[in-house]
Amino acid sequence: MDNKVLFITDTYKDLNIKKDTSILMIEEAIKNKLDVFQCEINDLFIENNYVWASARNILSAGSTQVEGILKENIKVSDFKYSFMRKDPPVDENYINALHLLGLAEKQGAVIFNKPNSIKEFNEKIFALYFKEYIPKTLITSKIDRVKEFIDHNKTIIVKPLDGMGGTSIHKIDHISEKNINLLNEMTNMEKTQIICQEFIEDIYEGDYRVLIINGKPFKKTLARIPQGESFKGNLAAGGIGVAKDINDFQQKIGEEIGVYLNKKGINFAGIDIIGEYLTEINITSPTCAREIFDQTGENPITELFKEL
Repeated sequence: MDNKVLFITDTYKDLNIKKDTSILMIEEAIKNKLDVFQCEINDLFIENNYVWASARNILSAGSTQVEGILKENIKVSDFKYSFMRKDPPVDENYINALHLLGLAEKQGAVIFNKPNSIKEFNEKIFALYFKEYIPKTLITSKIDRVKEFIDHNKTIIVKPLDGMGGTSIHKIDHISEKNINLLNEMTNMEKTQIICQEFIEDIYEGDYRVLIINGKPFKKTLARIPQGESFKGNLAAGGIGVAKDINDFQQKIGEEIGVYLNKKGINFAGIDIIGEYLTEINITSPTCAREIFDQTGENPITELFKEL
């Protein structure tokens, strides 16, 4: 095995060169004199009982002209390690790729994050494993249950279980025909489960992303602060990211969750904290490392590579 490493990402040309954490990881790998390859999930295949990747050799992370690079077929087990960095949704194609990567592990591949753990944990439900830290939460497909939840909590947030980046997140504080129609759409007429949580006013102070690296919380966080009348802190939804030192509560919860993540082979995760509530544990393709690095000069990805 040589110094080849593989990054499994979304289409390379669609990655934001200036903001994407996957690009920062590729930059760090190149800086560490690793031979970097990139592919997408549909470039994985099985032939002669081995899992292969049809991958491009990336010489410069900042290059946007990669489609013309000739792909090479390389056994996934021949890479020093591979990074699964495909964004959600975790749909059928995503799950199938995880099955292939799970087999590649059996053939000697080292993959971050561990494919079986990505399959095991839904990012919205995962937080419920730490129930002492979560806000009041309901997961259901039934609108009558959502109505009762609104009655008890006044204002709630509803979101799909497979969303990301603040998409399809709604705040509801009363029952109306418009909101019933919204819930019918989100639940696919009560066939699909959604997650409902009490609204946390501390969101206006920031939705904090705490990166967990090799089981330890990173010393800098990113407060994603809603703008204008929005309640969404997500950067993709218009929030502004402000890097801050980790506080005592974030450190405590980060250490506790980090121990569990480490046992599960999840060496890079992002937990979301509003006030003193845990709302999500992101393990598919956590972000915000670039923003933290750009604002503080402290690079979370350097820490990640130190212990690989």
